Amino acid sequence: MPSNKSVSDAPIVQFSNCRILRDHQLQREDLWVREGKILNPEKLFFDEKGSADVQLDCKDSIIAPGFIDVQINGGFGVDFSLATDDFKSGIDLVSQKILSHGVTSFCPTLVTSPPSVYHQVLPQISVRNGGAHGAGILGAHLEGPFISKEKKGAHPEHCLRTFEAGAFQDLLATYGSLDCVQIVTLAPEMKRSSEVIQELTKRGICVSLGHSVANLSQAEEAVQHGATFITHLFNAMLPFHHRDPGIVGLLTSDKIPAGRRVFYGMISDGIHTNPAALRIAHRAHPKGLVLVTDAMAGMGLAPGRHTLGQQVVEIDGLNTYIAGTKTLSGSVATMDTCVRHFQEATGCSVETALEAASLHPAQLLGIEHKKGTLNYGSDADFLMLNDSLYVQATYIAGEEVWRQDVSGM
Repeated sequence: MPSNKSVSDAPIVQFSNCRILRDHQLQREDLWVREGKILNPEKLFFDEKGSADVQLDCKDSIIAPGFIDVQINGGFGVDFSLATDDFKSGIDLVSQKILSHGVTSFCPTLVTSPPSVYHQVLPQISVRNGGAHGAGILGAHLEGPFISKEKKGAHPEHCLRTFEAGAFQDLLATYGSLDCVQIVTLAPEMKRSSEVIQELTKRGICVSLGHSVANLSQAEEAVQHGATFITHLFNAMLPFHHRDPGIVGLLTSDKIPAGRRVFYGMISDGIHTNPAALRIAHRAHPKGLVLVTDAMAGMGLAPGRHTLGQQVVEIDGLNTYIAGTKTLSGSVATMDTCVRHFQEATGCSVETALEAASLHPAQLLGIEHKKGTLNYGSDADFLMLNDSLYVQATYIAGEEVWRQDVSGM
């Protein structure tokens, strides 16, 4: 009888005594991993006549896909919008630290900055796989500077720009390069934004609508030109109005092109969005909800003064304000906290809460064939969680990269 070695010399690991999130359900099955990928056990048994080299007892844990954070401005004292000589070590530190919060891949996010910052920082961000060194980098999220002055939020007004002169050429000159860019947030009411949206979409870059005073028809037009995301729904946009619901109206619009889904980010930290608003959005369009942290340098640090790009911000508990004002600026919530708060606030199933931080962001970025699920052939990026959705261990490509230290408990 041929051994496992007939196909590959790599060891096969069997995770047993667990509940796996697959096909939107927690299923009592084992998870099989080889060479960083999730295996189909039937093929292993019947085609290869193979078996496990290593068996791990998961002690009835939930196994879910790793979380994907598509909007994170920094953390642990690191600000992705500051051009520093040791930028690379900063991004390495954040990617390492977020493993304990269940994040296995992320989009480092830059808030509105001068062109010189983009020109210095973007060449230092490269798409890379995750591992023991930290979470994988999927590409940068550029939030601004092509946004509305009225809804700038924590973004510095003197750095805001428009498309009026050269449209896409202006954007290229501002950013310097789009090589590592995955998402661009812009205000769709700006003149010539349709051209820009089409050009970005053509290059495989996700366009997100945010920091905007757009009405619903402007938002719908942007979606028809290729936009697929809304940056932190309800925050930094016109409030919902029954005669013109603005960008929020995209959640139930009948003008979305066939086969297209609009996704929307939500900062589920209990501060940025009232639980009732979170429930309204979730009930209106559950399959589009993407949990984001919008975390900034102060995440993981003590209260006090920290930075967000060009601005000084003050942290008071979970509240973060531009110093000296009551303007909210980013968050200090971690992804696992957002998942737990979302589940508690909406009363949704455990499966739904976990998919909002894994499957949905993967679908948004078009990478659901390899991330965000535990389907056969997917990357073996997954978490072990307890029933209260606290992360116990994080795995990337089938290797344990973080585990909760229970020795002192």
